[in-house]
Amino acid sequence: MTLFIGGIKSGKSKNAEMHILEKTQEKPIYLATNEFFDAEMHKRVEKHKEQRAEQFITREEPLELLTVIQESNKPVLVECVSMWINNMLYHKRSEEEIMHQLKQITELDKEVVFVINDVSCSLVAADKLSRTFVDINGRVAQYLAQECDAVYNTIAGISVQIK
Repeated sequence: MTLFIGGIKSGKSKNAEMHILEKTQEKPIYLATNEFFDAEMHKRVEKHKEQRAEQFITREEPLELLTVIQESNKPVLVECVSMWINNMLYHKRSEEEIMHQLKQITELDKEVVFVINDVSCSLVAADKLSRTFVDINGRVAQYLAQECDAVYNTIAGISVQIK
């Protein structure tokens, strides 16, 4: 398992895509976690789908990552864990549920590449929900970094292996 972490628009997703494509001869699963909350986001997602259509099999699943990964017989790129955390909180899922699902995933013998936003350098959020998200995202990033075989930090499109 591999983790790509970086800020928003750092290039981590693109580099994670190249990484998984280089490691496999078969077409991997692109596990898209985004939920469509507005028209602009839907337009962005459609553009990204078109860009990767030939190289990936896209599966959209905003909550049950474990199910998709368990059922897959191909490498899986999870894009992105931070959006998944957002979805889980939006749907009133607890941190315990989030961590339990991740623990089950990391115990699988599967090729999985995770992408997560690094929100650790931001200001302390003004509202409770945002602080909860930042705290959980940070703990999830630490857990995945511990469990993954390789970890890449991405800044300005450059990914550096830190584990």
